[in-house]
Amino acid sequence: MSRQHLTPLFTGVRNHAEKQPIQFHIPGHKQGKGMDPEFKEFIGENALSIDLINIEPLDDLHHPHGIIKEAQELAAEAFGADYTFFSVQGTSGAIMTMIMSVCGPGDKIIVPRNVHKSIMSAIIFSGATPIFIHPEIDPELGISHGITTESVERALSSHPDAKGLLVINPTYFGVAGNLKKIVEIAHSYNVPVLVDEAHGVHIHFHEQLPISAMQAGADMAATSVHKLGGSMTQSSILNVKEGLVSPKRVQSIISMLTTTSTSYLLLSSLDVARKQLATKGERLISEVIDLAESARYRINEIDGLACIGKEILGTKATFDLDPTKLIITVKELGINGHEVEIWLRENYSIEVEMSDLYNILCIVTIGDTQEKMDILIEALTRLAAEHASFTEKSQISSVYVPDIPTLALSPRDAFYAETEVVPFAESAGRIIAEFIMVYPPGIPILIPGEIVTEDNLSYIQENVKSGLPVQGPEDETFRTLLVIKEHKAIQ
Repeated sequence: MSRQHLTPLFTGVRNHAEKQPIQFHIPGHKQGKGMDPEFKEFIGENALSIDLINIEPLDDLHHPHGIIKEAQELAAEAFGADYTFFSVQGTSGAIMTMIMSVCGPGDKIIVPRNVHKSIMSAIIFSGATPIFIHPEIDPELGISHGITTESVERALSSHPDAKGLLVINPTYFGVAGNLKKIVEIAHSYNVPVLVDEAHGVHIHFHEQLPISAMQAGADMAATSVHKLGGSMTQSSILNVKEGLVSPKRVQSIISMLTTTSTSYLLLSSLDVARKQLATKGERLISEVIDLAESARYRINEIDGLACIGKEILGTKATFDLDPTKLIITVKELGINGHEVEIWLRENYSIEVEMSDLYNILCIVTIGDTQEKMDILIEALTRLAAEHASFTEKSQISSVYVPDIPTLALSPRDAFYAETEVVPFAESAGRIIAEFIMVYPPGIPILIPGEIVTEDNLSYIQENVKSGLPVQGPEDETFRTLLVIKEHKAIQ
């Protein structure tokens, strides 16, 4: 039997709990006995019995040598990595670890613009300077795809001293670039490749899906097991290949960023999720792909809706597609994606992954069933029927996404600079000192250090007006923005 059937961490924690030791250590609820009865009954005694801390029999995530070390080694074997580090700080913690493991103050890191906010946070923490690559924008959907091999080559030839290249693969919407070629180009410059693989834990385990970061030869990959792999929310992994990256430094950085009160519920869920993916992943994911492809076909039969498939491939940035992501464009119905999200919630108790001005995104995973997919199709059919009369006059031929602003200061310098508050409408031309993003997915419209443009302001207003979750500024009303203070000459 393969070692992948073993669950050393979960088994060790469960065996310890079953001994019912007398606990004179935290957590104070002591296996739920000191917890509010209503919550205890809802959560269950089994879960509370393994809500433990890093006592000696249970190993220590900060210095693993026992059951955690063995579980991480099994994960590395499953994902084709040299080392795997468990993260209870989510993929955000793993992403910050990647960047801070290779970058220090003043170092350059090449990143696509459509990065998650955790990447920009890590750039501020490390003091690095981002060199942005423009991702390809889909003119029909208004979403960002990946970066091209040509843009990577240009960026590295202009900045061969970069300490790292960060790639999102696959994107939030399931589109993958030519990652293997990108890795080859970066390695020819001796630059490590860091992959934000938040939405790709499953791709390593099925040949019909895009290749994974480790399969492509990347140096590090932050991978959300909880998003699509069956572990609990906030549990992720960081896969590492030795060579251009020091695993010892990675361990030091992730320890700096991780709570000392690590959750054994989260850690155990990573252990069993790895087992399921490694031993049953191909069969389970085949079923997921079938569910998603069937739904895609049925959605495309509904007038006024379109669910994107492999026809999106063929550009320089669209090399492969994860079919388990259902990108459903609703712009022909005369309503925006956020309005569709609300309608589905109120009429069918359906919650989508994300909505924007033009689309909704639904993800299909090993937790889904045909019954759930049928309800989604029923809901979308009714939605389209209710808006059929708007189809012709409300059809939109193209979408609008503003250009990337000019970076005038490093994000770290701007974040810590002296600031002042100015009216939103008067902020064009000023250097912003705060983040503005639509979350989810957490891609910035503006980051500290960039020069605000009228296009940015119009785009922000359009998103706010549509009810989309624009976040970041200190003034949640968007009447004012925080900008770098300008020092004028004394008269």
